[in-house]
Amino acid sequence: MAITIRLEPENLQPDAELRAFITSLNGDGAVVSFTGLMRPTSKEGEALTGLFLDHYPGMTERSISDIATDAAAKFAVEDILIIHRCGLVLPGAAIVFVATSSPHRRAAFEAADYLMDRLKSDAGFWKREDTATGSHWIEPTAQDAKDKERWSNIHAGN
Repeated sequence: MAITIRLEPENLQPDAELRAFITSLNGDGAVVSFTGLMRPTSKEGEALTGLFLDHYPGMTERSISDIATDAAAKFAVEDILIIHRCGLVLPGAAIVFVATSSPHRRAAFEAADYLMDRLKSDAGFWKREDTATGSHWIEPTAQDAKDKERWSNIHAGN
């Protein structure tokens, strides 16, 4: 079992990360990856010029590591890779890349889905949306909390 976590201040290259992840595997039959992109508009429909992801070094990595460790305990995965941007992200750029591997597809799908629901709500970031008219800090939404809550009945080993 390998868990790899990286905060990335520069642009992510999901295609290269996926190739490297697959190359590193030792016989798993399933790989699932997810790339989250910065949307060009806010929930209110205002054009965004950027998203700033502030973090506290050490604390943020620990929060992501804890999320990955939880996923590894809940799902029969062999490898987990999480790369998350920090700093300024421009519209259309990748914010997060997650990859999971397992002997069979179901665990890889579920682990990747779980990781994204937890990262959205529990990763130690402060998020600021920037527009042409100003900036404001954003919090996880009620839907984010609902998405995270659906995993509360999943126990280790399932």
